[in-house]
Amino acid sequence: MTRDSNLDLNKNILKVASTLNHKFNAQHDLKTRYLKSDDPTFQKNLFIKNTPLKSVAFRRAVIAPVLFIAAGVSTLDGDNDDNYEVQEERNKYIPNFRHHADDYLQHSPILIVYGLNWLGVEGKNDFANRTAILIKTEMMVGILTFSLKRITAVPRPDTKQLTSFPSGHTAQAFAAATFMAREYGHKNIWYSIGAYTVATGVGAMRVMNNRHWISDVMVGAGIGILSTNMAYLTHQYRWGKKNKGGQTTVMPSYDGQTGMVNIIHRIN
Repeated sequence: MTRDSNLDLNKNILKVASTLNHKFNAQHDLKTRYLKSDDPTFQKNLFIKNTPLKSVAFRRAVIAPVLFIAAGVSTLDGDNDDNYEVQEERNKYIPNFRHHADDYLQHSPILIVYGLNWLGVEGKNDFANRTAILIKTEMMVGILTFSLKRITAVPRPDTKQLTSFPSGHTAQAFAAATFMAREYGHKNIWYSIGAYTVATGVGAMRVMNNRHWISDVMVGAGIGILSTNMAYLTHQYRWGKKNKGGQTTVMPSYDGQTGMVNIIHRIN
């Protein structure tokens, strides 16, 4: 084959590839539909359909929790004394602090969400979809926290039990707070402020009770927010109505030793 024929072949291949790429993008664009936050359908049902991983919604869902997680992980560095400094301050000023309110407060935003709904204050989702989202959230929180505890084996500051990192209470509290914020935050910002205030209080109490290091709490907060946001972001259909476009699916899994969360994006 001559050089000229090689050039012609390469040009043809590029043309075909360009055409296929154009058609793929065009089809993807036609099948991708975003609902604005002020859309009544969005506010009532929260159908996050056809959500590419590069979308604005995805970035908003992960930026804050990733920052929490990164900040917490950075304090695990052997050269970083933040964990010990916080514990020293705790031991100096409140050495005998013991309170179990955090055991109950971690779940309180969830109870408030269902209580408000029972009283007739509608959230973004109906009971079935809200519950499905919550179940997915709890699965992700459980798998991520349990797996990290086993993998990292960080000793607790009080008992030295190797289950300190991350804080499960804090992860649960921030997951619940984000759940409440997503359901009712659009109605009044004080729902969100109240929920996150409670979650922050739970995280603070885990340190004050000498049950966790500050790094455990920060990573736990990130895991909780991320789990709830991903559960909402990937909620593809209202009960009985399937999504016909591309789908982003979150599938928590556990094989008895290692837990993981699989994120799969399909384009139909």
